Amino acid sequence: MVKSGYAYIKETFQQHDTSHNSESWKRLIKFRHGPTTVRVEKPTNLPRAREVGYKAKQGYVVAVTKVRRGTMHKIRPKMGRKAGNLAVSKITPKKSLRWIAEERTAKKYPNLEVLNSYKIGSDGQSHFIEVIMVDPSHPVIASDSKINWICKPNNTRRVYRGLTSAGKKTRGLRNKGHGAEKIRPSLRANRNLR
Repeated sequence: MVKSGYAYIKETFQQHDTSHNSESWKRLIKFRHGPTTVRVEKPTNLPRAREVGYKAKQGYVVAVTKVRRGTMHKIRPKMGRKAGNLAVSKITPKKSLRWIAEERTAKKYPNLEVLNSYKIGSDGQSHFIEVIMVDPSHPVIASDSKINWICKPNNTRRVYRGLTSAGKKTRGLRNKGHGAEKIRPSLRANRNLR
């Protein structure tokens, strides 16, 4: 069986050389010293970008966003309390860092809709997330039957409503059946907080 060109590209990315002075090593240094969100011309990991919906055509935009690593930190309380109630470290957000990166990217590009995202690397301080976005008002997108669903009004600001892949995973929507009775339509709806 003859392998396609993308199969060879995927094998190259799976090896993922991160040694000193490699291309990946230099790229992370450039992203680390740059702004939080920076637009790039082409995806860093082409096979992964195509897996999550990217196409090399007009209307698709790619950006790299860096998000801090680790748990959240709060200022240590000055007044007395027992050690168990300090709540300084080991505080985790209810959103994944990938979802947070998608929201920050969407905030910088308000005319675009987030399609998907994936991690491209990390250093000691930050994770670097590549976010694929689509322009719903672009005529090329509107005429493509495989992606023009994103032009409908019910997909407006979809990243803020947890409709991307990272959002659905964080909301627990990958699980169905026994043990997942209270995650639909949402956790808040099942707590009777209407």
